Amino acid sequence: MSSAGVTILSPVPRELLLSSNGYHTPLHLSLDHEFIFIFLSHSGSLTPMRVLPYDTIESLKLKIKKVEGLPSLTNKQKLVCDGRELARSNSLLKDYGVTEGNVLHLVIRLSDLQTISVRTSSGKDFTFQVEKCRDVGYVKQQIAKKEKRFADPEQQEVVCNGELLEDQRVIDDICSKYKDAVIHLFVRVKYAEVRTGQDELSVKAKELNGTKDYDASENNCSRERDVSKEDEGREDGTTEPIVARKALDRDLLEPVIVNKKIELASEVWNMINMTYEGLNSGNYPIRSAEGTGGAYFMLDSTGQKYVSVFKPIDEEPMAVNNPRGLPFSVDGEGLKKGTRVGQGAFREVAAYILDHPMRGHRSIFGDQKGFAGVPPTVMVKCLHEGFNHPGELTAKLGSLQMFVENNGSCEDMGPGAFPVKEVHKITVLDMRLANADRHAGNILIGKEEENGQAVLIPIDHGYCLPTSFEDCTFEWLYWPQARQRYSPEIIDYIRSLNADEDIALLKFHGWTLPVECARTLQISTMLLKKGVERGMTPFGIGSLMCRESLNKESVIEGIVKAALDSVLPGTSEETFLDAVSEIMDQHLDQILS
Repeated sequence: MSSAGVTILSPVPRELLLSSNGYHTPLHLSLDHEFIFIFLSHSGSLTPMRVLPYDTIESLKLKIKKVEGLPSLTNKQKLVCDGRELARSNSLLKDYGVTEGNVLHLVIRLSDLQTISVRTSSGKDFTFQVEKCRDVGYVKQQIAKKEKRFADPEQQEVVCNGELLEDQRVIDDICSKYKDAVIHLFVRVKYAEVRTGQDELSVKAKELNGTKDYDASENNCSRERDVSKEDEGREDGTTEPIVARKALDRDLLEPVIVNKKIELASEVWNMINMTYEGLNSGNYPIRSAEGTGGAYFMLDSTGQKYVSVFKPIDEEPMAVNNPRGLPFSVDGEGLKKGTRVGQGAFREVAAYILDHPMRGHRSIFGDQKGFAGVPPTVMVKCLHEGFNHPGELTAKLGSLQMFVENNGSCEDMGPGAFPVKEVHKITVLDMRLANADRHAGNILIGKEEENGQAVLIPIDHGYCLPTSFEDCTFEWLYWPQARQRYSPEIIDYIRSLNADEDIALLKFHGWTLPVECARTLQISTMLLKKGVERGMTPFGIGSLMCRESLNKESVIEGIVKAALDSVLPGTSEETFLDAVSEIMDQHLDQILS
């Protein structure tokens, strides 16, 4: 029986050998020529592991799941080694160059939701989900909406294990302290003279994933009271402390517009204004537990609703102020091949700009929804102490994207339930932009207001428009919808695409694409258009852009390489693209013959 694909974990023995990289390697493991010894970095600690170079990434994640003291969420793990994400599950450790003594950084993606189960003393039960950063006051409002008898949140008191909980207490804090405990909710009758007693409810709080969200804490979810309101006091005679709001001497938030001819759409301005009002009201940004970089949920003025998501460029994966503990990129390359640290925010905005509406190209920001439904996104400068500031408090540049109400991501259900048209929209966007990071977790599931049909919402485009096709990854390749042909409507949309106009449009908005990125956009658009003209499915076209294995070049990479070999040094870009087009035609005709 072959030992490939098996990972063995061993405790660190007392006899240690100092390896060349500065970490101690167990003596008996270092003498084993088949196994290698690596370290797993998570939450500031190093866990030693003995593995085989021929272990797959998937098998490694399964073994990590069984290690005591580490999170047991296989599908939520992200592994990073030497500045590169080990993203291909079937690839081997040796394919990624993992060798003796390497440190693998483990990042866990957790849910921001928590399930709250409410039970009344009369036996009525109902359940709802809230973000972990929400407070008791918000829970009261949700109960008031569901039960007319308790329609006035001011008449509710929450008591847990004899402790009276203030409205400002955060749900994550309560559930961490009283796991699976019953939180007793007492509802007072509005008028004391007719009150005959108190009705008792119980709220049973249970974490959605059974794990703590380490980023949503009471500190970054705190609220500041408005000093303009009188302290009315509590019915029991006690008063709550008043925290004065800090005076603002600089703008909290402003859009970055490099071209005065650009007019932001009304929905973009609404997003910016609501985000500003939320910050100005004292509502802290809430750092998401998802992803490998800093992403912050921004609240409105009431502190009860998300309006946007802010991603600072200095907190991107491997950037100088990354809050996840990932190593700093020495050469500037991002987690995905062909991307640069600090350019993710520009790519987020570019994906929105290039997501043209069905009726025509997006010459300037417009209110029309894009073909694939990328949420409105804009570059902004934002100042707040709630972001990751290891040093001096300074304004941060980053992308601001509209928060879209959703019912989770495609990770939460099988792809068979998704409408074909919705999947096809995502495929067109990803192939055009040569997306290097499309997985089920960054496709949200929404609903049409009119008919309740499922709608797919693509997010997280910080790794699109790379300089090469090496890391192109499309999870939808394995979905059944990808093997169906495009509809005439979508084919007409693809025919209308023009890479030259797209490059000019991005320049109009202030981002001059590097030559290599512009070339990627030209070639990917070319392949998409040629493929649909030949009746190819999304699977057929997408398979040409993605590698079958880590070390085997994709078909499109081979085409680009052949075109480079066929032209003389110093050849114009136009001549090179003509060579790509000719070789691409030959390959496609051969595949379909």
